[in-house]
Amino acid sequence: MYISITPQKMGGNYSKSSADFVGYLEKENEGLEQRDMEHFFNQYGDEISAEEVIREIDGNTAKLEKHEPRFYSITVSPSKYELRKLQNSSEDLKKYTRELMKDYVASFNREIKGRPINIDDIKYYAKIEHQRTFKGTDFQVRENQPFATKILQLKTDIRNIQDGRAEGNIKRMKQEITKLERQATHQQNGKRIIQGMAKDGNQSHIHIIVSRKDASNKFSLSPGSKYKAADVQLNGQTVKRGFDRDTFFAKAEATFDTKFDYKRNFAETYKARKDFVKNPKLYFAALMKLPANEKALAFKMITKTGLPIVPSILVSQAQIALRVFKRLRRGAEVAIKSSSIGI
Repeated sequence: MYISITPQKMGGNYSKSSADFVGYLEKENEGLEQRDMEHFFNQYGDEISAEEVIREIDGNTAKLEKHEPRFYSITVSPSKYELRKLQNSSEDLKKYTRELMKDYVASFNREIKGRPINIDDIKYYAKIEHQRTFKGTDFQVRENQPFATKILQLKTDIRNIQDGRAEGNIKRMKQEITKLERQATHQQNGKRIIQGMAKDGNQSHIHIIVSRKDASNKFSLSPGSKYKAADVQLNGQTVKRGFDRDTFFAKAEATFDTKFDYKRNFAETYKARKDFVKNPKLYFAALMKLPANEKALAFKMITKTGLPIVPSILVSQAQIALRVFKRLRRGAEVAIKSSSIGI
């Protein structure tokens, strides 16, 4: 389960409307019949129009400054292992979203009128999508980049020859391109994976747009707060503030596991990914203490998704972790091959 929370956009002044973002989320509905479309929904309503979402989000921005986001975007991406537990991707993810947003509000250290905030205090709209494309940041695209660079240069050379600006053997160059396409590290259906290519398999995920202001348009609720939990003085009164992302991510996993009877592997947990960033030694120690079958599955998951190195890790830490990982992986290959796990 990968969850990201981002503000309306990064840097500068924020747009006064959510129209561009809502329009982006409508892209999968283009050309579809009404019965086949995925509609926006919230805690209590289904088939909410894009126009209503824009109107409600844009009309809930009282007293926000130009440099403050009007809304936050939450993207929830279940893994292929988690998606296999769903009977109906759309309906199951819709039910999960409604439970997830209860976890969201529970992660705020805020009170409204002397009580903790609840699900009715926020204004959000969500949408299920079923398609994904490879991004430039995906490890498959990054690791294929050397091949892409050589192929692009050869294609440029061919155009120069065809236009009379250079000389060369076009047939040989095309053969070299074909060879490079086959040699690329990451392939999908016999083709080199490139940025923008649609991903195979079940790619269902959730996009949520949640207003910065509460449903009454009076209080600001920011999941981007740098405070986990704090009491501050505001207008002579003590006010609670803060949002605990660690709590939210952990609750999100627990809710999914309970709702769909999912047995989460160590490698899939938010705690494991965080340990990898903060303490690689602890991460690998915990990994190697797993029972044989769980360890085999963990390594298979890791190799399928790429080593979870985050840019914030110190280079020295990342290099050490990578060396340890490669050594452990060699030792675990036998366990992976002999495992009886059917995946």
